Amino acid sequence: MPNLHLFSSPGRDDIRYIIEASRPYLEDKPEATVAYIPLASLYAERWQADTEDAFRKLARLETINAETMSLTVMEDIIRRAALVYIPGGNTFLLNHRLHVSRLMLFLRKKVLAGLPVVAFSAGATLCGPNILTSKDMNTVETSHFEGLNVSPFNFSPHYPLDAYGQSVKDDWLSDYHFFHDNPVIMLSDDAHVKMDGKKTTLVRGEAWILRKGEDKENLWKVN
Repeated sequence: MPNLHLFSSPGRDDIRYIIEASRPYLEDKPEATVAYIPLASLYAERWQADTEDAFRKLARLETINAETMSLTVMEDIIRRAALVYIPGGNTFLLNHRLHVSRLMLFLRKKVLAGLPVVAFSAGATLCGPNILTSKDMNTVETSHFEGLNVSPFNFSPHYPLDAYGQSVKDDWLSDYHFFHDNPVIMLSDDAHVKMDGKKTTLVRGEAWILRKGEDKENLWKVN
């Protein structure tokens, strides 16, 4: 069953939210590794050292590079991992690289079998049936729009907290529901949504669920 920890943002000027969510799966495991999949970015190397430092006391990062690694090598990294960390960037680029490298099917298989995923922004959007609720530019000209499909929900990160911003985003998302029936979870920048199998809970922050033809509803924090 999927075990997802999804965020809009990784933390306040750091990735503290990511580390907090990852800790239970890594502590007390001296040989733990994290499958780090920064494929949404063209400049992932800029954050490599900082990300390694953030995880240093918990686990060793094994970074997946879809441009230079074989499918066998990438699958081996995921097979060894205690969890998968997928950061933000351009959702279309992330999805394109996973499909073209043929890693998507194996990653989905492992996540459905229970491999924990901690992800933010583009990484969170990826987890839905498709990535069509992303507002990124499709600069890569991908024709691959099916997401990781480990959740029945689509995701819309960076949901505004002000009334005007929400009304604009709600109108925009209503266009998605003209063509698709599945509900959308909208995450504010401080939100942490946890999905454990079929159970979805709001751990922190604010988030909403929008169902086709209905008014949005708040997701509520777990007690």
